[in-house]
Amino acid sequence: MQTITQITGSGIPLLLDDIDTDRIIPARYLRCVTFDGIGEHAFEDDRQQDPNHPFNKEQFQNGKVLVAGRNFGCGSSREHAPQSLMRWGIQAIVAQSFAEIFFGNCTSLGIPAVCASRDDLKKLSAAIEANPTLEVTVDLEALAVSFGGQSISITMPEGARSALATGQWDFLAQLLDAEAGIKETASKLPYLNAFSA
Repeated sequence: MQTITQITGSGIPLLLDDIDTDRIIPARYLRCVTFDGIGEHAFEDDRQQDPNHPFNKEQFQNGKVLVAGRNFGCGSSREHAPQSLMRWGIQAIVAQSFAEIFFGNCTSLGIPAVCASRDDLKKLSAAIEANPTLEVTVDLEALAVSFGGQSISITMPEGARSALATGQWDFLAQLLDAEAGIKETASKLPYLNAFSA
């Protein structure tokens, strides 16, 4: 199982509040059979309406750490929203707060979604704006984000932090890891084996 304790990479500053899942991935992309190719449509409508949207800017194209505001991922509970961000290249999100279902979907995809104070988010965003290649590290063990010689405190529910740090976030890996026990249990269930009444 893949453990996730630290994410390091450049950032994307998007310090706005109440960004809902329809803005993250427009509804017309919910009809996909797989999530392949969905990343290129992240924030598509916002990007078309605002040429200066961070996801349009060349300097942020390789960003791995998204910096957002309050109530990020609100609205409908579509898994497509964190899927599109992940497939864009986002590996961690630092925000003031998250919508609960969006947060859970991020955790189940292995994307740390951590919270910081507004003042600290402003510092982080300003540092990324000033230097788009700045290395940002989200550390789930130290509960801190470090960047350019600075560090800010972050919070995350312990259950989610522990799931990421131990690899328990990956339910498929858990099943594969427990294959022997699953087969043993299945062999004892009459409805999974040939039997006569």
